[in-house]
Amino acid sequence: MQRDSIRVLQIIGIVCGGGVEAVIMNYYRNLDRSKIQFDFVVDGYDKTILDDEILSLGGKVYHVEPYRRNIFRYMKQVYWIVKKENYDIVHVNMNTLSIFSLFPAWLAGAKIRILHNHSTAVKNEGVRSILKKVLRPLAPLFANRYAACSVLAGRWMYGEKRVNSGGIKIIRNAIDVNEYAYSSDLRKKYRTELGIADDILVIGHVGRFMFQKNHAFLLKIFNEVCKRSSKAMLLLVGEGELRMEMERCAARYGIADRVRFLGLRRDVHQLYNAMDVFVLPSWYEGLPVVSVEAQANGLRSLFSTNVTAESGITRSAEFYPLTEGADKWAEHILQGNNRRNENASADLRMSGFEIHSQAEALIAWYEKEIAIKKRS
Repeated sequence: MQRDSIRVLQIIGIVCGGGVEAVIMNYYRNLDRSKIQFDFVVDGYDKTILDDEILSLGGKVYHVEPYRRNIFRYMKQVYWIVKKENYDIVHVNMNTLSIFSLFPAWLAGAKIRILHNHSTAVKNEGVRSILKKVLRPLAPLFANRYAACSVLAGRWMYGEKRVNSGGIKIIRNAIDVNEYAYSSDLRKKYRTELGIADDILVIGHVGRFMFQKNHAFLLKIFNEVCKRSSKAMLLLVGEGELRMEMERCAARYGIADRVRFLGLRRDVHQLYNAMDVFVLPSWYEGLPVVSVEAQANGLRSLFSTNVTAESGITRSAEFYPLTEGADKWAEHILQGNNRRNENASADLRMSGFEIHSQAEALIAWYEKEIAIKKRS
């Protein structure tokens, strides 16, 4: 790392194999690290699956008190990290909870403080919905630069006026398109490893086991699929607090032998090849990176209409309402055309979701904001 390189502190919260850290790491792997370097603040003192890679790329990992355990200790630790290291930019990726990082960063004198919103919300999330409603207007108060993964996520966090005025930077959930391109050889390899015959319809899902992702409804859909077809399999990739509950749910439906819980995987980009259709029945999303990944593989991708229409990057994307019920979803899945989209890579590049060009654009934005701050 050169002395004159830009130093950015990325605050990402809990590392759980989710979309936010996947997006930030996609950028980190592909940007010019002679121009810019990322360090990371993560919740918890245990080593994460990202630590070794971050260190190998020249970054630091600061493990801090989990904010859920002691928010004041968390804020104090963030303050001292920012104060000691004198970062050019503090980039916070914790949505409505970002205020608990932005406030200590402001106190510590960070000149550029970015709030990057990655999500939206719904009203039926219980206590979480109440907290988000309270924290949403507070989150931007100590930021002086504003970003979002989509226009919808920008409107939800900052309001229509700020988005329409051009005051929000849209940082796309970009990926290495080539890495996700479909391979018939990898399809054979993974189906063999998983013991899945060629004539089996494989429905896939990648996401953390949490309320937002709506796994309970996904299992209900798959139960309806199983009533209509004896040749179907469901692959669930991810971990989370609701995994055990979902395993019990599959057992109650009597479909446990047709549902594979694959846990966290480092080979998700290859695992997509084993699937025939990707299903994401989320309650809400900003712009899920898995929607980009699945489409890059050419997969037929079925999203709930609660997922932003901005996720429909290629012609293989479809949107279906949650109000239609599990039986209608099952019929829609079984009646659709699962042929791979051969133009997927070109479609994503044309739409601005290729990581190499977007990493250059992110560096340019950082450099521009630093130059503006120096002149002010």
